[in-house]
Amino acid sequence: MSMFQKPQPLAVLVVRDAPDVVAGLRRALESATDAERPGLERALALAEDSAARPDAELRGRWVRQRLAAAGHEGPVDSVAAIKILRRAEPGLTLLQAVTYAKEAEAVEA
Repeated sequence: MSMFQKPQPLAVLVVRDAPDVVAGLRRALESATDAERPGLERALALAEDSAARPDAELRGRWVRQRLAAAGHEGPVDSVAAIKILRRAEPGLTLLQAVTYAKEAEAVEA
């Protein structure tokens, strides 16, 4: 990116409610019966894992979901994939679409 270009804001926002879910599961675990405890502990572990995932990984998942919905089976960073992403999210700039596709490719590697 040139120093004369304004940085582009992210068009795909990652909404994270996992910390709230983790907190709720921890509260539920405090008062859980012995029968409820194993399921809540497993749910808590899954929620903590989800909360720890980086935003780039979540955007990569978004890319793969959009491409799958469009029936695209080729590389996620191909020209065809970039076109699909920009159709799926009309406000997405070319630079953003390429960046997200590269993130998705890196997550798959």
